[in-house]
Amino acid sequence: MAHHRVVEVPASNLKKSITKILFEKGYILNYKFIEDGPQGSIKVALKYDPVTKQSAIKKLKRVSTPGLRQYTGYKDMPRVINGLGIAILSTSKGVMTDKEAAAEKIGGEVHCYGIGGLRYVKNRKIAN
Repeated sequence: MAHHRVVEVPASNLKKSITKILFEKGYILNYKFIEDGPQGSIKVALKYDPVTKQSAIKKLKRVSTPGLRQYTGYKDMPRVINGLGIAILSTSKGVMTDKEAAAEKIGGEVHCYGIGGLRYVKNRKIAN
């Protein structure tokens, strides 16, 4: 593991939405959108445990790819490590987590699964 403190990625509207969700759920420390040129970029400050130096994001798995899109209905929503992780979906009402989409009873394209590596992500206990 490289243990980078800050990473910079090219921006897109989908990446901006995913970054906002990861920040709200406590997976990243901070982020900043940089508008330079036609595309811009996103600077993300990654979150680590101060004692054990373990990353808050244990695994971020891409599900839907350009060659094979993965869609789900709200009744068949994926459960990431039995509800402790998150799945990020793009729906007709925007990009949201699996729990938000199930509450609004809408399905969509599953983009990625996020699994926390810290014991506490946004004040809730996550199994390692």
